[in-house]
Amino acid sequence: MIKHPKLYHFKRAAGDPPPLEAETTRTVRFEEVDALRVVWHGRYPSYFEDGRAAFGKRYNLGYLDMYNEGFLAPLVKLHFDFYAPLTFPEPFKIKARAIWSEASRMNFEYEIHNFENRLIATGYTVQLITDLNFDLQLITPPFLEVFRNRWFSGELL
Repeated sequence: MIKHPKLYHFKRAAGDPPPLEAETTRTVRFEEVDALRVVWHGRYPSYFEDGRAAFGKRYNLGYLDMYNEGFLAPLVKLHFDFYAPLTFPEPFKIKARAIWSEASRMNFEYEIHNFENRLIATGYTVQLITDLNFDLQLITPPFLEVFRNRWFSGELL
Protein backbone atom coordinates (compact mmCIF):
# COMPACT_ATOMS: atom_id res chain seq x y z
CA MET A 1 0.00 0.00 0.00
CA ILE A 2 1.24 3.49 -0.88
CA LYS A 3 1.66 5.59 2.26
CA HIS A 4 1.48 9.05 0.69
CA PRO A 5 -0.89 9.05 -2.28
CA LYS A 6 -0.92 11.96 -4.68
CA LEU A 7 -4.32 13.55 -4.17
CA TYR A 8 -3.70 16.63 -6.30
CA HIS A 9 -2.68 16.08 -9.90
CA PHE A 10 -3.03 19.58 -11.36
CA LYS A 11 -0.97 22.60 -10.33
CA ARG A 12 -2.79 25.41 -8.59
CA ALA A 13 -1.66 28.96 -9.39
CA ALA A 14 -1.95 31.95 -7.09
CA GLY A 15 -5.21 33.71 -7.81
CA ASP A 16 -7.02 30.64 -9.14
CA PRO A 17 -10.44 30.07 -7.60
CA PRO A 18 -10.80 27.03 -5.35
CA PRO A 19 -11.87 23.75 -6.95
CA LEU A 20 -15.57 22.98 -7.32
CA GLU A 21 -16.63 19.63 -5.84
CA ALA A 22 -19.46 17.17 -6.07
CA GLU A 23 -19.89 13.84 -4.33
CA THR A 24 -22.03 10.80 -4.93
CA THR A 25 -22.37 7.38 -3.35
CA ARG A 26 -22.61 3.92 -4.87
CA THR A 27 -22.65 0.30 -3.81
CA VAL A 28 -20.48 -2.27 -5.56
CA ARG A 29 -22.72 -4.42 -7.74
CA PHE A 30 -22.16 -8.13 -8.26
CA GLU A 31 -21.48 -7.63 -11.97
CA GLU A 32 -18.54 -5.31 -11.15
CA VAL A 33 -16.41 -7.87 -9.31
CA ASP A 34 -14.26 -10.85 -10.17
CA ALA A 35 -14.42 -14.33 -8.58
CA LEU A 36 -12.68 -12.95 -5.47
CA ARG A 37 -15.43 -10.29 -5.03
CA VAL A 38 -12.90 -7.52 -5.80
CA VAL A 39 -13.90 -4.74 -8.17
CA TRP A 40 -12.23 -5.19 -11.54
CA HIS A 41 -9.89 -2.27 -12.30
CA GLY A 42 -11.74 -1.51 -15.55
CA ARG A 43 -14.75 -0.29 -13.54
CA TYR A 44 -12.97 2.72 -12.08
CA PRO A 45 -13.36 4.93 -15.18
CA SER A 46 -17.15 4.50 -14.87
CA TYR A 47 -16.94 5.44 -11.18
CA PHE A 48 -15.14 8.64 -12.21
CA GLU A 49 -17.92 9.20 -14.73
CA ASP A 50 -20.45 8.90 -11.89
CA GLY A 51 -18.52 11.67 -10.13
CA ARG A 52 -18.57 13.87 -13.23
CA ALA A 53 -22.31 13.23 -13.64
CA ALA A 54 -22.87 14.35 -10.03
CA PHE A 55 -20.78 17.44 -10.77
CA GLY A 56 -22.81 18.18 -13.92
CA LYS A 57 -26.06 17.84 -12.01
CA ARG A 58 -24.89 20.09 -9.16
CA TYR A 59 -23.52 22.85 -11.41
CA ASN A 60 -25.80 22.49 -14.48
CA LEU A 61 -22.82 21.54 -16.61
CA GLY A 62 -23.64 17.97 -17.59
CA TYR A 63 -23.09 16.28 -20.91
CA LEU A 64 -26.58 17.09 -22.21
CA ASP A 65 -26.24 20.71 -21.07
CA MET A 66 -23.08 20.97 -23.15
CA TYR A 67 -24.62 19.11 -26.09
CA ASN A 68 -27.61 21.46 -26.07
CA GLU A 69 -25.13 24.35 -26.34
CA GLY A 70 -23.55 22.65 -29.37
CA PHE A 71 -20.44 21.26 -27.72
CA LEU A 72 -18.90 18.03 -26.44
CA ALA A 73 -16.17 17.30 -23.89
CA PRO A 74 -14.42 14.06 -24.87
CA LEU A 75 -11.85 12.55 -22.54
CA VAL A 76 -8.29 12.80 -23.80
CA LYS A 77 -6.49 11.68 -20.64
CA LEU A 78 -7.40 9.26 -17.86
CA HIS A 79 -5.23 8.21 -14.93
CA PHE A 80 -6.00 6.30 -11.75
CA ASP A 81 -4.08 4.89 -8.79
CA PHE A 82 -5.31 2.12 -6.52
CA TYR A 83 -4.66 1.94 -2.76
CA ALA A 84 -7.15 -0.63 -1.47
CA PRO A 85 -9.78 -2.92 -2.98
CA LEU A 86 -13.53 -2.47 -3.09
CA THR A 87 -15.57 -5.64 -2.64
CA PHE A 88 -19.14 -6.78 -3.20
CA PRO A 89 -21.49 -5.35 -1.83
CA GLU A 90 -19.47 -2.52 -0.28
CA PRO A 91 -20.83 1.05 -0.33
CA PHE A 92 -18.41 3.82 -1.35
CA LYS A 93 -18.16 7.56 -2.05
CA ILE A 94 -16.89 9.25 -5.20
CA LYS A 95 -15.68 12.84 -5.04
CA ALA A 96 -15.14 14.75 -8.29
CA ARG A 97 -13.23 18.01 -8.10
CA ALA A 98 -13.03 20.44 -11.05
CA ILE A 99 -9.71 22.30 -11.16
CA TRP A 100 -9.49 25.79 -12.64
CA SER A 101 -7.90 26.13 -16.07
CA GLU A 102 -7.68 29.10 -18.41
CA ALA A 103 -7.59 26.72 -21.41
CA SER A 104 -10.62 25.42 -23.30
CA ARG A 105 -10.68 22.18 -21.33
CA MET A 106 -11.97 20.61 -18.13
CA ASN A 107 -9.66 19.11 -15.52
CA PHE A 108 -11.09 16.78 -12.90
CA GLU A 109 -9.50 15.04 -9.91
CA TYR A 110 -11.20 12.14 -8.15
CA GLU A 111 -11.11 10.39 -4.81
CA ILE A 112 -12.91 7.17 -3.97
CA HIS A 113 -13.35 6.27 -0.30
CA ASN A 114 -15.19 3.45 1.39
CA PHE A 115 -17.66 4.26 4.17
CA GLU A 116 -14.93 3.85 6.81
CA ASN A 117 -13.22 6.75 4.96
CA ARG A 118 -10.37 4.54 3.72
CA LEU A 119 -8.86 5.87 0.52
CA ILE A 120 -9.53 3.36 -2.26
CA ALA A 121 -8.36 5.18 -5.39
CA THR A 122 -7.45 8.58 -6.80
CA GLY A 123 -7.21 9.80 -10.35
CA TYR A 124 -7.71 12.54 -12.86
CA THR A 125 -9.16 13.19 -16.29
CA VAL A 126 -8.70 15.87 -18.92
CA GLN A 127 -11.51 16.73 -21.33
CA LEU A 128 -11.11 19.00 -24.33
CA ILE A 129 -13.97 21.04 -25.72
CA THR A 130 -15.12 20.27 -29.27
CA ASP A 131 -18.07 21.23 -31.41
CA LEU A 132 -20.54 18.54 -32.44
CA ASN A 133 -18.28 17.64 -35.39
CA PHE A 134 -15.44 16.94 -32.92
CA ASP A 135 -13.50 20.01 -34.06
CA LEU A 136 -11.31 21.23 -31.20
CA GLN A 137 -12.36 24.57 -29.75
CA LEU A 138 -9.28 26.61 -28.88
CA ILE A 139 -11.41 29.51 -27.69
CA THR A 140 -13.65 28.79 -24.73
CA PRO A 141 -17.31 28.66 -25.82
CA PRO A 142 -19.58 31.41 -24.41
CA PHE A 143 -21.62 29.10 -22.14
CA LEU A 144 -18.42 27.78 -20.54
CA GLU A 145 -17.03 31.31 -20.21
CA VAL A 146 -20.20 32.32 -18.31
CA PHE A 147 -19.74 29.30 -16.03
CA ARG A 148 -16.08 30.20 -15.40
CA ASN A 149 -16.96 33.82 -14.64
CA ARG A 150 -19.46 32.62 -12.02
CA TRP A 151 -16.83 30.23 -10.61
CA PHE A 152 -14.10 32.89 -10.52
CA SER A 153 -16.39 35.40 -8.79
CA GLY A 154 -17.16 32.86 -6.05
CA GLU A 155 -20.84 32.56 -7.00
CA LEU A 156 -20.58 28.77 -7.36
CA LEU A 157 -18.67 28.09 -4.14
